[in-house]
Amino acid sequence: MAIHNGCISSADDLITTREQTRAGFIEAALEKNRKALPYIEDAKTLKACASKAKSPWDLLTMTNIRQGVLTASGLSDKSLKYFSDTDKMDAIKKMIEEFLVPAGNGFVDELVYRYLLIRGDSLGGSMRNLTGTIAEMKLKRKLLSVLSLQQKKYCILQKQNKAANRWTSVSYEDAFSMVDEICAISWSVGEKNRVLFFNAIIPLVQKNVDICLYQGTPSSYDAGKIVICDEKAVMFGELKGGIDPAGADEHWKTANTSLTRIRTAFRDYKLKTSFVGAAIEKNMAGEIFEQLENGILSNAANLTYNEHLTNYCEWLVRL
Repeated sequence: MAIHNGCISSADDLITTREQTRAGFIEAALEKNRKALPYIEDAKTLKACASKAKSPWDLLTMTNIRQGVLTASGLSDKSLKYFSDTDKMDAIKKMIEEFLVPAGNGFVDELVYRYLLIRGDSLGGSMRNLTGTIAEMKLKRKLLSVLSLQQKKYCILQKQNKAANRWTSVSYEDAFSMVDEICAISWSVGEKNRVLFFNAIIPLVQKNVDICLYQGTPSSYDAGKIVICDEKAVMFGELKGGIDPAGADEHWKTANTSLTRIRTAFRDYKLKTSFVGAAIEKNMAGEIFEQLENGILSNAANLTYNEHLTNYCEWLVRL
């Protein structure tokens, strides 16, 4: 069985190198630093304002920093809707009694440390979501570049326009810059019309699928309702952007289970499947390559290799 990604001739070609792993960790660290900037600025403002208090108890009347003090008391933004004003004040009082008063003259620093602790937990959650977002952005940018270089006409659907199914034709540069807002891309090759979209629940599978390629036009996409047209499905893929080698095998097991479920659900259709991952270790590389050789997987790519991703996107355009 032919392997459609020309960069892959053995299992070793799929393995993420130590250099690529380091580069991935650095990329994640830089993104985390960027994401942390507003929290750090808020903490600086909180410290400047709280420093006007002569004692921890003065914080109770400083309504201009009430939100920051509530955060420092351990209450997340989501939890606040379940608390009355009295409950919120009680939470602040408990924090003052247990942590700020014992800190003495350092109560402002203690307040800021606690604020950053809670915000850091929130940042960690957003970074876990961001890992998948970054991977998706990489794939979309590569696909757009392939379409642009091949001079294929395409149009995009922004998330904010999905409900109205309002597609637009924009330049490659504009599409590239707004890629995080794109939820679907459509193009035509000869008589074939294709729509690619991400993170959609496929009714026949009853699960979310990362990469979805359908036969159709922007009109037939119909704000996502195309997922009920099983006969239009061309390819489904799993995308795993986590770079940590420690979680690589687990990500592959999860993806493989999903792909098996997809193939079973669509056994009456000529459907292709693929896997794209950032962290691919030796054992899972062997399993992936074996599936490619046996035609179980139609294609695979290591997200950290430019050549892999380019070949993968060229394959998508040809399908």
